[in-house]
Amino acid sequence: MEQFEVVELTTDILIIGGGAAGCYAGVRAKEEDPEVDVLIVDKAHIERSGCLAAGINAINAYLNPGVGPQDFLDYIKQDSEELVRDDLIYTLAQGLNRAADKLDQWGLPFLKDEDGNFLPRGTRSVQIKGENIKPIMAQAVRDSGVDVLNRVNITNYLVEDDQIKGAYGFSVRDNKFYLIKAKAVICATGGAAGIYRPNNPGQARHKMWYPPFNTGAGYAMGLRAGAEMTTFEMRFIALRVKDVISPTGTIAQGFNARQINALGEEYQTNYEKNTTPLRLYATIEENKAGRGPCYLDITHLDEEDNQRIKEMFLNMSPGIILQWADREIEPQDEPVEIYGTEPYLVGGHAQAGYWIDTKRRTTLDGLYAAGDVAGGAPKKYVTGAMAEGEIAVLDALEYIQGVDLTESQSKELSEELERVYAPLECEEGVGPSELEERLQKIMDEYAGGLSTNYQLHEEKLLQARRLLKILDQDLASGKAENLHQLMNLHEVIDRVIVARVLVEHLLYRKETRWKSYQQRLDYPERDDQNWFKFVNSVYDQKRDQIEIVEREHIKLGDLDGS
Repeated sequence: MEQFEVVELTTDILIIGGGAAGCYAGVRAKEEDPEVDVLIVDKAHIERSGCLAAGINAINAYLNPGVGPQDFLDYIKQDSEELVRDDLIYTLAQGLNRAADKLDQWGLPFLKDEDGNFLPRGTRSVQIKGENIKPIMAQAVRDSGVDVLNRVNITNYLVEDDQIKGAYGFSVRDNKFYLIKAKAVICATGGAAGIYRPNNPGQARHKMWYPPFNTGAGYAMGLRAGAEMTTFEMRFIALRVKDVISPTGTIAQGFNARQINALGEEYQTNYEKNTTPLRLYATIEENKAGRGPCYLDITHLDEEDNQRIKEMFLNMSPGIILQWADREIEPQDEPVEIYGTEPYLVGGHAQAGYWIDTKRRTTLDGLYAAGDVAGGAPKKYVTGAMAEGEIAVLDALEYIQGVDLTESQSKELSEELERVYAPLECEEGVGPSELEERLQKIMDEYAGGLSTNYQLHEEKLLQARRLLKILDQDLASGKAENLHQLMNLHEVIDRVIVARVLVEHLLYRKETRWKSYQQRLDYPERDDQNWFKFVNSVYDQKRDQIEIVEREHIKLGDLDGS
């Protein structure tokens, strides 16, 4: 095997992922204790990585005057068919406005009234000009004194005596393999895209709602280490502007656009509720019934609004503006067609992720989870992810007082080094693109993808299970010709184990609780009597077995979160 330099680093707190949760956690740690050593490791570059890479145009989790943490919890419970972690949502809601104020202090442009108050976009959101949110956060990290290691792909946790004591990773730019020892680890890697076949084919396949470089690494590392996961079956499928995948909330909330079918009817009122999943479900049903395509009607816009909507999309999704320009039309000239994306696993819009307590401690000692990778608390968005990062790191600062790394030794270093770099030595094998396409085809056709209108039933899920097991075995023949392909291959490896666990969750929940997100044709009704509980899982890597664990609903009074 080609020689790779092994670089050993030691820190007090290792944060994996430089997104909203990771950046805020790092800054808050240094504010509380300037002497603590904190290292953020990012697979890309902290300036433009993660969900916020292209910017945003609103803070979608904020408690405007008259709205409290209980109101925020009540809204999310109603939107998520009541089954959420009340304790997690309530505790993160307490930190939403504090996180927004911090962004304001860092220089993020908030739109304000003449008295200096944030301008609401809705009951629980405020308006910003957020194209530069990520560089602003990255600068705050640098100013705080947190160390940052960019272009390093973390591959697995360092586990010693049933404790997480750090992580392994490799540089995606040079021949360096990292062993990073830490007294505590915060996983903030985001969710998983690329599991299902995307909306757009060929060279446009990475034009998707969720970042294509968020590929479930945090989930996969936790699964391989034996962490308990929750609610993978509540996938998230975004209702977005067709093809360009631009956000619909900008249009619907910002410009009072009507959601109409091809007949001009406002169809949402024909369905049982106006929740986030059911807006998608209603759109799919209208298309199936022959009343599509469906649209957001912005033909009422005047010239001022035409300009304003372009400015808002420039802050996060310029693709739609380029489409209007290419077609030589103004936004007001015609309605905007809407459709669903492929499914994603995210703990920020839905609630797939680590099973955690209110301190954001996972079931593995020394490991915390925050942001999209943390389960049980949907609709946390940017400020919710930041609040979770703050909660996690404040507890970690106490936890590390009792941890000693002087005797820490890595017994699996050579094994992980071999696992990571073996594909570069493979003379004949399959490249990451072919393996990725195979995964996405299986999931699309048998596990409720776009081509099946997201619908699920037993026999197809069992076929997905069988095909994924074969694919998992075939990953051993994966071949990489350079470090970039090596990174891509490990992304596929991570997504396959995540997909296998997802299928087990989809099989186990024998009801339909979140239409479109989790819609069983063979169990079409919601069943609170038997299924008002969490479906969790633990993966046993040695036996290659996925065990499903049922957990009861946790009420707000259960603030230990256990």
